Amino acid sequence: MADVMATQRSAAAPHTVPSSARRITAAVVDALLALVCGVAAGAAAGIKVVDGVVELRPASPTVWGAAVGALFAVSFVNHVLLTLATRASLGKLLTGGRVVRAADGGRPTFLRLVGRWFFGFYWMLVFVPVHLATDSDVEQQDAVGLRVVRRRAGRA
Repeated sequence: MADVMATQRSAAAPHTVPSSARRITAAVVDALLALVCGVAAGAAAGIKVVDGVVELRPASPTVWGAAVGALFAVSFVNHVLLTLATRASLGKLLTGGRVVRAADGGRPTFLRLVGRWFFGFYWMLVFVPVHLATDSDVEQQDAVGLRVVRRRAGRA
């Protein structure tokens, strides 16, 4: 009986790894979303109106604080909270991916998503420059017991 249930479970949830192009596109969409929101917040915080003239003061610490704060906040909402609710960040939703637990294909937990979010910064700061400098073809690894898979065709 247990073998039948395991077979049904594995047949019901095939996990196909998305192509590198899909993963990279999703990462670029997610990065651009955070970057654009950070720049917009920084610009909004740095605007000063003097005698009817609008000035942007990019050297102000307020501008950089707002930009960096908004960038991290949008990234956290996208990669942790949205993924907790929908199993995918905006980039993954657009490219047909989702995040699942590697062990059983189940819904990721909040703490694992936070760990994955932190690992993403580590990956970006350490491994991306190494891969670019050495022209490596090593693919990004999934972290903290979570993996990115393609959504099933029926769920599109």
